[in-house]
Amino acid sequence: MFRKNFVIFMLVFLSFTSVFLIITSDKAYAGSYNGQDLALAILENQSTLIGSSYTDTDQSGHRQATILSSLGTMTPTHGSTFALFSTGAAGYNPSTTNEANPGDERGTWFQGGKYGHPRDESELIMTLQVPPYMHYLYYDIQFFSTEYPEYVGTQYNDDVVITVNSPSQGISTYSIDINSGYFVWDSHGIPGTGFDVFAQSGWPGGVDWLDTTPRTPGADAGATDLIPIGGESHPVSPFEEITVTINIKDCGDNLFDSAAFIDNLRFSGYAETEIIARKSAEDQNGGELECGDTLRYTIRISNTGSAGQDDNTGNEFEDFIPKNTTYVPSSATANYGTIAYNTGENKITWNGEIPAASTRILTFDVTINSSVANGTAISNQGTVYWDSNEDGTNDAAELTDDSDIDDGIDQDGDGQTDDDDPTNKTVFSFEAPPTITEGFDDDTDGTIATQIYNGRQWFETTNGITGSIFEVVPSYHYQTSKSFKTKIRSTGSPQFWNYTLSNLESDIKYWEIWFRCGNTSEDSDLLLTFKNSNGQDIAKIKFEYTQQGTEQPTDWILEINYWKLGGGGWIKLNSDFSGGYLYNDWYKLRIERNNDPSYIDYYLYRSNVGLVDFKTDTNIGQIFSDLTSLEWSNSKNPILCPMFFWDEHTLGITQ
Repeated sequence: MFRKNFVIFMLVFLSFTSVFLIITSDKAYAGSYNGQDLALAILENQSTLIGSSYTDTDQSGHRQATILSSLGTMTPTHGSTFALFSTGAAGYNPSTTNEANPGDERGTWFQGGKYGHPRDESELIMTLQVPPYMHYLYYDIQFFSTEYPEYVGTQYNDDVVITVNSPSQGISTYSIDINSGYFVWDSHGIPGTGFDVFAQSGWPGGVDWLDTTPRTPGADAGATDLIPIGGESHPVSPFEEITVTINIKDCGDNLFDSAAFIDNLRFSGYAETEIIARKSAEDQNGGELECGDTLRYTIRISNTGSAGQDDNTGNEFEDFIPKNTTYVPSSATANYGTIAYNTGENKITWNGEIPAASTRILTFDVTINSSVANGTAISNQGTVYWDSNEDGTNDAAELTDDSDIDDGIDQDGDGQTDDDDPTNKTVFSFEAPPTITEGFDDDTDGTIATQIYNGRQWFETTNGITGSIFEVVPSYHYQTSKSFKTKIRSTGSPQFWNYTLSNLESDIKYWEIWFRCGNTSEDSDLLLTFKNSNGQDIAKIKFEYTQQGTEQPTDWILEINYWKLGGGGWIKLNSDFSGGYLYNDWYKLRIERNNDPSYIDYYLYRSNVGLVDFKTDTNIGQIFSDLTSLEWSNSKNPILCPMFFWDEHTLGITQ
C-alpha cells in the first residue's frame, strides 16, 4: 500500500539520477465558471455581490464545491443554504475513494493525480460592495479533514485560507490548517458529515481502509469548531469594493480529503466580542440513562471575537453538579487553564484565558443516584463569566447551551431563545413487564429462535444437529404465524433453550407453553430439564410413548409426567382424564412457583376444553427460580421419531 512519503521518495530519487522534471504550476486549473450560486449561498446580504468567479482542479465538473441545506451536523448559520469547498468531492459521504463504505482513506483526487501537480485546489473569488457604516467583515467557518489526527505536525498540511483585499485597509487573511492544533472534534462528534470515518483496523495511522462504524479508538478524521471569524481581523471601509477569496488546497500530496464549511458572510460596523458556550452530556454506559450510570458533561467555550479574554479576577466558568447526581472524584479535565471541584458548594470552577478565535474544552463526570425515579430529568447548565468591554473585569455572563434543544425561553435576555438552553437527560429506570412472550413469528424459518424486550435479549435456542430437528417452522402453529418444531433422538441430544432473565433484571415466576403432539410413534421419550445458573435441576417434565397394542406404530399413546422429589419417581399429569394419555391436539403446560418455595404447581390445559389436570408437589430439590436453560433430550433412537410443535411460549417474571 502506498504511503504519503512515496512522493518525497520519488522526488529525491529523480534528483539523484539527474532527471529534470518540469512541474506544472500549482495554479493550473481544470475549469472555471462564474461561481455566482456559491456566492449567493454564502452572503447574508446578496445585494453586496458585484461579481464572482470559481475555479478548481476537477476535470469533469465542479465537484470540489457544492451548495447544501444540511449535511450531518452541518446546517446553515444564516438562510437556508451554505457552501462546502473541498480538496476532493464536496459533500460526498463518506469522504473516501469512490465515496465507498468501506473505502480507501486516500479520498478523491483530480488533475494532478495522487502524487503529482497541480495540488487539488478549489477557489471562489467574490467582489463585494461594502454597505454604508460598515467597517468589518465576518463569516462562519468550520474545517474538516481526514489528515487529522495522524498527520498533525507534518508536511501534509491541508489548509483553507480566507483573504480579504481592501483598497483602504490592505490585505488581511485568516487560515486554518492541519498543524494549527485547533481541532476540537474527532469522527465521533461529526456524524453524517462524510468525515465520521473510522479505521477498520481500529488504529489510525498511515493509509487505512475506512468505514462509518464508530470505534474507540479508531476515529480517523476531525474538525474544528464552527466559529465566526472577522472584526478587526478583516477591516474594510464603507462604499469601497473589496475582493474576498476562499481557497482550500492539498499540501504535500493530493491525498486525504479536507473540506471547509462557509456561511453567513456579513458586514458589521463594529468589532464583535462574543462568547459561545455549548454543553453536551453522554451516558458512558450506553443505552438508556439509568440509575448508577455515569454521565459525562463536555463544555466547549469559544471566543469568537477579535480580542482575547484574559484570566481575570474571579472564575471564568462555574457549573453546579445537577440534582440527583454525585460528582465522580478527579474526573474534571480542561485542555487549558485550571479546573477544580468545589466540595463545599458542589460545583465545578474553571479559570483561564481564552484567546480570540479559540475554544476551551472542559469535561467532568457524575453518577446517577440509585434512588432517582423513572422519568426524572437530570438538568444542568453552567455559566461563563467574561469581559465584554476589555476593562479587565468579567462583567458579562453566558449560559451554556444544549444546541439540540430550543425551549423558546430567553434566559439570558439577549432576545434569542436558542442559545441558552439547559442540557437535559431523562432517567429511564428499567422496569420489566409481568410477562414476556416468545411467539416465534418474528424469527426466520429453519433457524434458531431469539427474543428481545426493549433492546434486551432474554431468549435464544441452539441449532439442531444431525439426528434432530430443532428450529422455527411456518407450517404448523397455534395462534401465531409460526411455531418451534422438535424431533429429537438420543443421537441429537441434548438441545437447549437458553434464558437470560438477568438482562431483564428479573427472575422467573412461571413457565408455560402451548404444544401439539402426535399419537403415532415407536418406543420414544422427550425429557425437558429446567436448570438454574449453577447447572442444577429445578424441574423435570417427561413425554413418554407407551405401547397399548401390537400394531406398531399406531398402538402407541403419549403420557406426560413430572418428577417427584424424594424417590417418588415420575408422576402422571392428565391422570384423571382420558385414561392418562394425550390426544393429537393442542395443550398448554404451565409450571409455577408455589407461594411455599418447597412446592411447585403443575397445570395442564387442553384446547377448547380448559384445565384437565392440576398438581401441587414437593420441589425437585432446588427452588424453581433463576431459570437459565431448558435442556431437551431423548434416551432412545426411534426410526419413526415423534414430532412436537411448540407455540405461545410465555414466562411470568418478577423483578
